[in-house]
Amino acid sequence: MSVQALAGGRYRIEDVLGRGGMATVYRARDGELERPVAVKVLAEHLADTPAFHDRFLREARLSAQLSHPNIVQVFDVGEEDGRPFIVMECVQGATLADELKERGQLAPEESSTLRSRSAAAWSMRTRQASSIATSSRRTCS
Repeated sequence: MSVQALAGGRYRIEDVLGRGGMATVYRARDGELERPVAVKVLAEHLADTPAFHDRFLREARLSAQLSHPNIVQVFDVGEEDGRPFIVMECVQGATLADELKERGQLAPEESSTLRSRSAAAWSMRTRQASSIATSSRRTCS
């Protein structure tokens, strides 16, 4: 599969934002809503492995239920030629890695603020994920 357009052409890939061991994240354009989005596509070598495929989709479903200013929103999930993808809010600005390369280090106040915001987001994610899992177990039993 050549990742240039996904979901019947709705999402047009513009550039690579980052690559990791499990997925590649692209900057894309949502042609239907005319807005920039980020699209995370599971790596081709993992798409045929049910455990990775299921884990990727589970991440999308759980993330779509979260709402916090320090966590990107999930807008859509889909699959193209057997490879699942997640469509997310595209956050503008430099990455932390870019900032550290440019500046060398953060001021103590900036570092403290960043840690505090990250901790708040992860705490909320953990609480909501636990709540989702608990309510799912009750519903399915």
